[in-house]
Amino acid sequence: MGLSCYAILFLGLVPALMCQVTEFVSIDCGGTKNYTDLNTGLEWISDTGFINHGKSVRLENPDATSSQYQTRRDFPIDDKKYCYTLRTEERRRYLVRATFLYGNSAENTYPKFWLYLDATKWSTVTIMDASKVHVKEMIIRAPSSSIDVCLCHATTGSPFISTLELRPLNLSMYATEFEDDFYLKVAARVNFGAASVQAIRYPDDPYDRIWSSDLEKRQNFLVGVAPGTRRINTTKYINTNTREYPPNKVMQTAVVGTRGRLTYRLNLEDFPANARAYAYFAEIEDLGTLDSRKFRIEQPYMPDYYNAVVNIAENANGSYTLYEPSFMNATLDFVLSFSFVKTQDSTRGPLLNAIEISKYVQIAKKTNMQDVNILNSLRAKSKDSNWVDEDGGDPCLPTPWEWVTCSSDIQPRITKIALSGKDVEGNIPPELNNMDGLIELWLDGNSFQGPIPDISNLINLQVLHLENNKLTGPLPPYLGSLPSLRELYVDNNSLTGDIPSALLKGKVKLGYEGNPGLRNVTKHKRNRRVIVGVAIGVLAILLLLLIGSLLLLCRLQKKRSHQNNAKSDSLRTSTKRSSAFSIARGGSLMEEGVAYHITFCEIEEATKNFSKQIGKGSFGPVYYGKMKDGKEIAVKIMADSSSHGTRQFVTEKQLDWLARLRIAEDAAKGLEYLHSGCNPSIIHRDVKTSNILLDINMRAKVSDFGLSRQTEEDQTHISSVAQGTVGYLDPGYYANHQLTEKSDIYSFGVVLLELISGRKPISAEEFGLDWSIVHWARSMIRKGDIISIIDPSLAEKVKIESIWRVAEVAIQCVEQHSSSRPRMQEIILAIQDAIKIEKGCDKITSGTSKSESSRRTLLTSFLDDIDSPELSDESLAPSAR
Repeated sequence: MGLSCYAILFLGLVPALMCQVTEFVSIDCGGTKNYTDLNTGLEWISDTGFINHGKSVRLENPDATSSQYQTRRDFPIDDKKYCYTLRTEERRRYLVRATFLYGNSAENTYPKFWLYLDATKWSTVTIMDASKVHVKEMIIRAPSSSIDVCLCHATTGSPFISTLELRPLNLSMYATEFEDDFYLKVAARVNFGAASVQAIRYPDDPYDRIWSSDLEKRQNFLVGVAPGTRRINTTKYINTNTREYPPNKVMQTAVVGTRGRLTYRLNLEDFPANARAYAYFAEIEDLGTLDSRKFRIEQPYMPDYYNAVVNIAENANGSYTLYEPSFMNATLDFVLSFSFVKTQDSTRGPLLNAIEISKYVQIAKKTNMQDVNILNSLRAKSKDSNWVDEDGGDPCLPTPWEWVTCSSDIQPRITKIALSGKDVEGNIPPELNNMDGLIELWLDGNSFQGPIPDISNLINLQVLHLENNKLTGPLPPYLGSLPSLRELYVDNNSLTGDIPSALLKGKVKLGYEGNPGLRNVTKHKRNRRVIVGVAIGVLAILLLLLIGSLLLLCRLQKKRSHQNNAKSDSLRTSTKRSSAFSIARGGSLMEEGVAYHITFCEIEEATKNFSKQIGKGSFGPVYYGKMKDGKEIAVKIMADSSSHGTRQFVTEKQLDWLARLRIAEDAAKGLEYLHSGCNPSIIHRDVKTSNILLDINMRAKVSDFGLSRQTEEDQTHISSVAQGTVGYLDPGYYANHQLTEKSDIYSFGVVLLELISGRKPISAEEFGLDWSIVHWARSMIRKGDIISIIDPSLAEKVKIESIWRVAEVAIQCVEQHSSSRPRMQEIILAIQDAIKIEKGCDKITSGTSKSESSRRTLLTSFLDDIDSPELSDESLAPSAR
């Protein structure tokens, strides 16, 4: 009877599961054809219909057992994002999975890049083992009819992807009360007591979840197993018809603590964090009438569950039935240690079938949807598909489309549209009037037609370019009333009527040539006055020229007479005491208290037009000369190409790498004191090398607080007129005119790059078209070429791991988006790591080995709870002046 019921239940589920499989999306990235996987029976499709970018790469050492791991798709190393768009059903739950197999282990540079789901950062993909398949899974409730999976921001190597999968879930599965604000990022899903090392997935799991075997051997995975742990299994059917539907094959195996205890320890990526944890239990042993299995779940940071007693048969209402307690919001460490301990009145030890742990990832707000719809409307009007197809994903996050600029608000707004010469046609969308965050609108050089629509709501609009189109009708009067408008160009259209008088008052820079039907009424009325005025003006100018000529002749005669008298006098003139160095060889040209005045013509005459070079100094060449009175002199000329002054901070003293690290550490602690040690906090606003002073012991002090400002207690930024120095100023300032602590972080990142390279922050000669040390260093580091950015004076004198440690945090400091920059405390820890590596110390602050610490980013969430003993108030307090 029982088996019949189970059979009926199973047959009832078959149609639903068959429907589920037809909704699976399995994309072979880099693949060229569609096929059926012989291992799973799933249909895989090529990604050529999902993306137009990147290149297909065939792996040198592919996984022979899986067709989908024969190729991968590589993307360019640049500042763009590359996105796959997957169709979804709004508010339905899905499992989204991306996998990465690099395969080409012969290459020296392994990729490191970011993975995004819509605007939410999913994971930092770091390839340390080229032969391993790296799996990233996210459980979501679809926010709309589609989602975008994007790759971008490679630190080293090229972003790439092997497969992308979308699996719809049952309505009840993985429901949380936080799903409107958080996704669930899968951190662990383990099958205990597994029969083999192979993972369990479809068809054993109809939802195609991947259940890792507890027999799998990898670093820090399920270590610390208690003695007496025994593996058990059954072939009987397990009733798993509950919320999460774990597969029968998983529930038919388990581990039992025969000595009364089960213990395990494993590492959780991107933890500590808040998480949802699931434990799956089913009694799969036949217990006697006097037998019982009772145990407690012990986890140090889950006190609410510490005393809860698990009695599987009782909780599940019988054997061979699933019991799945879940911990909806548990705080878990990076290293998770957990134990199951039997109670004193239990005759059997604890039992565990499976666990599943997912991290809560806060959903980032996408760009204002009204703005997005208008952008898509403009894209649809273009006949040029090349630039339209280049853009995907969110217009602003994680990186903006090339033709838009965005605000830095929590929910970004579009501040600039630059569609010059994009072959867009039709009417200008009237919906633009709703983009009230717009500051610049460039629609010139297209084929727009019809009248200029009402955009009177754009009170922040400063620049409007509509020239070289086919627009008709009048210039709307409201254009003269836009409070922020300062630049308007409508040249070469077919506009008619009178120009609004408000646009002719000089407040707005106006261009309207090439519109024959457009009239400047004010100009016509003033023509007669202008003619009379010009005539009078010409006569007045002629008279002034005559008078000026006479006065000039008189002055020239007086000056000629004065010069003749001066030649007969001594060349010396009394002045205040001078501390200038002597420029004579055999004697001094200066008497006590008297400075020598020499004209450039006299120097040219004395040196015979700089004909005899006698040496060369750090500022330029030195020439021999002889004055009329017989005195011999040496003349030094500063060369235009000399960069001595600007680079003196790093190169003049020939500082070794350890000294530079000490300087960086001192300066970082000074800035940390300003940001965290002062109340209210202080934003320096002009961090640069020349504002870092060195004492006689080469210890650094942060100076020059002339531009600094205090923040209010409830403020995170300062709105300000542009301050700071070119090359060091946060690029985000130009978008929102706000300076924050992260602006100081950006400037300090430039200082770190100067310390590494010994180069100026801005130089067309050294960096070519990039001009900036930031762009140049980022491109070198992404290629894995750290050697090219190291100061030649440091060559073969430093440990590359130490340089890598500082270079990586420097590149994080100069990220385009301030939210991606580290805190000053993290920078200090990174510099201290580099110092320890350079000094040969094995103990690194982040807990990694020396070789790993230079290539691995510190976990921001982990640092939130760290109190470094090296960051005391005393050590951070700078000497300010």
